[in-house]
Amino acid sequence: MTNHSTFVLLAFLVPTLGACGAADDAIGTQSGAVKVDNGKHLFNHETFDGNGRTCSSCHLKDTGTMSPADVQKLYAHHPNDPLFRSLDSDDGVGNSYTRLLQTATVRLPIPLPANVVLLDDPTARVVYLNRGTPTVMNIGLDPVLMVDGRQPDLTSQAIGAVDTHYQAHREPTSDEASAIAAFQRTLFNRDALEDYANGGPAPTPPAGCTASEKRGRAFFDPTQPRGLCASCHNGSMLNETGPNNPFQPVGQRFSSNFSAEFNHNNFPVHTFQFTLPDNSVITMVTPDAGRALITGNPCTIIPNVCGLLGPGTAGSIFKIPTLWGVKETAPYFHDNSAATLSDVVDHYQQFFAITAQGTGNDLFLLSDQDKADSVAFLQLL
Repeated sequence: MTNHSTFVLLAFLVPTLGACGAADDAIGTQSGAVKVDNGKHLFNHETFDGNGRTCSSCHLKDTGTMSPADVQKLYAHHPNDPLFRSLDSDDGVGNSYTRLLQTATVRLPIPLPANVVLLDDPTARVVYLNRGTPTVMNIGLDPVLMVDGRQPDLTSQAIGAVDTHYQAHREPTSDEASAIAAFQRTLFNRDALEDYANGGPAPTPPAGCTASEKRGRAFFDPTQPRGLCASCHNGSMLNETGPNNPFQPVGQRFSSNFSAEFNHNNFPVHTFQFTLPDNSVITMVTPDAGRALITGNPCTIIPNVCGLLGPGTAGSIFKIPTLWGVKETAPYFHDNSAATLSDVVDHYQQFFAITAQGTGNDLFLLSDQDKADSVAFLQLL
């Protein structure tokens, strides 16, 4: 069996955007430029004198990410693979890998802003969070990187990944990091998205062919009374807040969906205390405070996320992901807590039920048929 660290990230057969049962030819990477070729080699083979990992250790060829099934298959055949290093073990020292095997999440160190105290350990200046690996498919069309938006560009993202996951003995040079970024900009799982990146027309959601697909489409249309999903999945890449969002202005790239608060994976919960510029204090009891750990203020993006869970509290906010090619990039959410699209919609049935209660609007309530219709549409993207 081929070791994951040697996988070559190639494009694969995917359906055309909006097609009903049709399929395109395979999408090839842009291999003409020497820089892209160099980046491809670095992505798949360069360990930077570290623990044996490469970019492709976690960003696999079919999805650009990794799933629990991927991790379990690898562990069954290659338990000493570089993916299984102590820094991503359950305890950080290598005694067991249950969490990695069950959820495909890595153990991510995030520095605490100066105004944030971890009440579990008041002297700590770093918190360790369990997060999934964001897909690199279509990443060249997304200026917001990582689930908390902490990296400003793909070059910085490449350096950050080496620093965080490789236990490297040398830093990528600026040319190496730039080449990896150039290669990642060639990774698409839809022809229409590659065309869009090269100056073509913006992709538009398909109308659907079956009655279920067409009903599901309405949930992603901000002009429809029940365009619930379009409140956060709007714009060309379906990753921006829409005009029907009752809590945020149009075009924002971060939002809250209670994925941290529901904590479906039962990850350890931390208590974060934020002291804001006006000396007010916000306390977040959550497995992951998300974007707030980058900005130092959980109230800046969605002001009414503060107090939502009670006085002096805030909800966790994360990047809104694109939905194009979503059926090929499981698992979902920042913590990989949804294994399938059905799991995603089950989560939103719970989330929208709370929204319906808070707003007094029963349009937010999803029936089992609504869920099936939404999944049918998502599978078209």
